[in-house]
Amino acid sequence: MGIGELDREAHVPEVTGAATAPRTLAEALRARGDEGLAALLRARPDLLSPVPNDLTQLATRAGTRGSVVRALERLDRFALQTAEALAVAPDPTPYPVLLGLLTGDEGDAEIEAALPGAVALLREQALVWGEDDRLRLVRTARELLAPSAQHPSPTGLGPTVAEATSGMSPGRVQEIIAAAGLPPTHDPVSAVAALTELFTDRDRMGALLDTASPDALSVLDRLVWGPPYGEVTAKPAAPVQWLRDHGLLLPVSPRTMVLPREVALHLRGGRAHRAPEPVAPVPGVLREYRPQVVDSAAAGQAQLALATVEELLKSWDRGGPPVLRAGGLSVRDLKRTAAALDVSEETAAFWLELCYGAGLLASDGEADERYAPTPAYDDWLDLPPAERWALLVTPWLTATRTPGLVGGQDTKGRTLSVLGPDLDRSPAPEVRHRVLGLLATLPPGSSVEPESLFARLRWERPLRGASAAAEGGDLRSRLARWALAEAELLGLTGRGALSGPARALLNLPLAEAASAGALGGGVELSVAADRAATLLAPLLPEAVDHVLLQADLTAVAPGPLRRPLADALAVLADVESKGGATVYRFTPGSVRRALDSGQTATDLHEFLKAHSRTPVPQPLAYLIDDVARRHGHLRVGAASAYVRCDDDTVLGEILADRRSSSLGLRRLAPTVLAAQTDPASLLDGLRSMGYAPAAESATGDVLITRADAYRTGARTAPVPVPDGPPAPDTTLLGAAVKAIRAGDRAATAVRKEPATAPAAAGGLPRTSAAETLATVQAAAMTGSAVWIGYVNAEGGASQRVIAPVRVEGGFVTAYDHTADEVRTYPLHRITGVAELADDQV
Repeated sequence: MGIGELDREAHVPEVTGAATAPRTLAEALRARGDEGLAALLRARPDLLSPVPNDLTQLATRAGTRGSVVRALERLDRFALQTAEALAVAPDPTPYPVLLGLLTGDEGDAEIEAALPGAVALLREQALVWGEDDRLRLVRTARELLAPSAQHPSPTGLGPTVAEATSGMSPGRVQEIIAAAGLPPTHDPVSAVAALTELFTDRDRMGALLDTASPDALSVLDRLVWGPPYGEVTAKPAAPVQWLRDHGLLLPVSPRTMVLPREVALHLRGGRAHRAPEPVAPVPGVLREYRPQVVDSAAAGQAQLALATVEELLKSWDRGGPPVLRAGGLSVRDLKRTAAALDVSEETAAFWLELCYGAGLLASDGEADERYAPTPAYDDWLDLPPAERWALLVTPWLTATRTPGLVGGQDTKGRTLSVLGPDLDRSPAPEVRHRVLGLLATLPPGSSVEPESLFARLRWERPLRGASAAAEGGDLRSRLARWALAEAELLGLTGRGALSGPARALLNLPLAEAASAGALGGGVELSVAADRAATLLAPLLPEAVDHVLLQADLTAVAPGPLRRPLADALAVLADVESKGGATVYRFTPGSVRRALDSGQTATDLHEFLKAHSRTPVPQPLAYLIDDVARRHGHLRVGAASAYVRCDDDTVLGEILADRRSSSLGLRRLAPTVLAAQTDPASLLDGLRSMGYAPAAESATGDVLITRADAYRTGARTAPVPVPDGPPAPDTTLLGAAVKAIRAGDRAATAVRKEPATAPAAAGGLPRTSAAETLATVQAAAMTGSAVWIGYVNAEGGASQRVIAPVRVEGGFVTAYDHTADEVRTYPLHRITGVAELADDQV
């Protein structure tokens, strides 16, 4: 939009008649109440940054291209179709004409019922203004939605007869109207008007088409619903030539013809869209379950989610894989993580991103950067299970990072890696919440039919989905598909239906919900999360404090273990299988790990006796005693490294073993071997040979290693990328409307021009210092308001309407109607003053 266009739409005349129809968008906004302005600013928060000075500036900003594009992207399909119909209609458009473009000749009761709401929505968002007899689409929106050769309209319509013949010679126009049976005219303008009148007259147009051959009608059928352009040869076929001669096809280039808009509308029966959609698709029910079944299934999945997160982070307790130079996790490390969790790579990427988004996982920031749990992970472990679950799902609802994109490519063809950059998609939180909200509209216990859900989302934001085609299809549908899968993994849904705790998290009624409100519904998300955790807690299995030891060197945990027992058993045994009951396997390596952590064989025996509901099997007792007897028999320290042992025959065996050649061992004394490798590698090498060495300190004491020895520094969770400006709250909206109203009163106040040195049109008033002082003193005495020109310390000039209260010491203290507050102004910075008209503030 050019400057002239903005001036045409936003210019405000000095006097606006209250009873006259608005002539500009600014006048239409001025006629609104405060609630109407607040609704506009709430729907289009970008207009608030910064707060406009007055309604003229608000109207100008509402017509800028960027703001209009954002507003169009948030329209539902029928509101967008209404705007598209206005874009191909005459400007201004009477309401009956708009209705005819949407319903066609046959009419449609659903469209007639839905159209007033769509027009009201467009008016509320300042995309349409004017009374019903003169509806006007904002010029920028018309430019974006009107059909052109470069940007075809979704209506499939082409240019009007006047637009298509704008470059045609007058003689050719006369030939067309003669072939159509119209009398010749004296100028091209009247000729085009006569041809347009013919094409819009249903009876005469029907008679003309009755003379066309079936082949010619077939050509029109191929063009009628778009695209309206077609290529022709230098010598077109007879049917095409007939259409061309009668103006039913008009040339736009030597080889391209176009079907005029008026002809297409006649062939369509007056309908601008092939398939108007006035009613939103209703998500269908796939299956129905009892709500108790859904809650139980969701609770089981929530318990599994907690166990998966704990297992993942525990496996990285000593430091996780390295960070790629470009950021993120390598494909090889992602595959290893997926194998360790026994899930697919896509699911592993989700769990990693979930931990990262919840602030439980981060990079350590060291020179050799790698991933590790954060200190917040230890705090998270100490919470009750339901609260831990709430701390996972709350950041998931608001996160913009999208793990479903992992493995794809960015705009530069680079592969997107998990935990790496470029995974943020700002619509993700809105889509996640909308998916859960639509699930809440179904009867409790009902799962949704996915395709009907995706159809509903496409209807609600058609442009937002279409704008992401470059990313491999409809982005909103892909986000919705991922949201459904992730909600099931987190236990927000059970068997595809929304659970009771999820309803509480969204602040929805726990029984039937007629519709889903905004996220949180006016309640803080943290409060809603507490409610959800309270509902989930009774559904989770209670933690147990015992295991069942078996003779095959396994232990069965009949439920989730309490924290101290789970941590101790994880050191003493390896997890063999997971599920409702977890199976642990005792091995020489796992027992040695427990001994390395500082425990003795006696400690291990006592631990098992205290926490087993069955007697300690003899094979397990023998395993512990055997490993303990050999544990620490060898000692490894730093020389580069050394091995010492009281039994010199054991050292002789090690030297004679070919597998020790890579360690670079040599005997320093009968009971000491020196190595050319570091102590850690020496420990690993001897353990791989079947020995059970223990590390020792420089003083000869045994070193105790702990599994949770490594943490990153304090790290904050990633901040979501906002999808445009944040929605303003009620307080901000009230203050903004008040400021805009005050500024508009000052800008449009009618004022008396001073007798001397009148201001130029639109400029600041100019008066002498004596006149200025006398006028403001008189205003202070009478309590009246005046109009001043003011230049601040930075040299910025402005116009203000003030009501002087006190004038002294070279300053005037006054109530500023523009700023809606009391201010003090130096008199020497006031360029001039003028009285307001008698009927003004």
